[in-house]
Amino acid sequence: MSWLMVKDRSTEEKILDAAKKIFISKGMAGARMKDIADEAGINKALLHYYFRSKDKLFEVIFMETVSRLVPRINEIMNADLSWQQKIEAFADEYIERIIANPYLPLFVMNEMHKQPEEFLRKMWGGSKPRLEKFMLQIQQSIEAKEIRPIHPAQLLMNIMALCVFPFIGKPMLQMITGTNDKEFFLFMKERKKLVPEFIIQALRI
Repeated sequence: MSWLMVKDRSTEEKILDAAKKIFISKGMAGARMKDIADEAGINKALLHYYFRSKDKLFEVIFMETVSRLVPRINEIMNADLSWQQKIEAFADEYIERIIANPYLPLFVMNEMHKQPEEFLRKMWGGSKPRLEKFMLQIQQSIEAKEIRPIHPAQLLMNIMALCVFPFIGKPMLQMITGTNDKEFFLFMKERKKLVPEFIIQALRI
């Protein structure tokens, strides 16, 4: 591998890292290519050489992160697993993915409020998450009096809230608990087990 190829790869990674920071702080609509170039420490011409437009840059970042999660969630929710196993797998996958990409929750939240239809179309790749099988399992368990009555959509919101809120509220939670970044992410790894346990226990009759 030549020195030039290594340099090119390093520059591209620097641009992507800078773009993530700018998109988080200013949103897709407010971000400018100049802001990204300044954050990356390069000139605008070089930025345009790597990425023709802000939309193209956004698409690359988005497809590398969020869009990978939806197919995996579909796979979990439509697998031949019990509803308990699906909750466990969902929490593990979701929290682990956000630990690796901690900028995602605020990024998604900001963009979803600004341009929800376009943003969700890109995130889902043209199709919504397929949760029908999981929701049917919950409804059947309720009818069989195995778990407490709850609307499947309410259950889904509870699971997502317990997984995502700590990342959104990270600065506040760190201030309250006096934890540093390393300690916070260790807590989040523990939540991969604690969240499913809490949800499943709360549903038991």
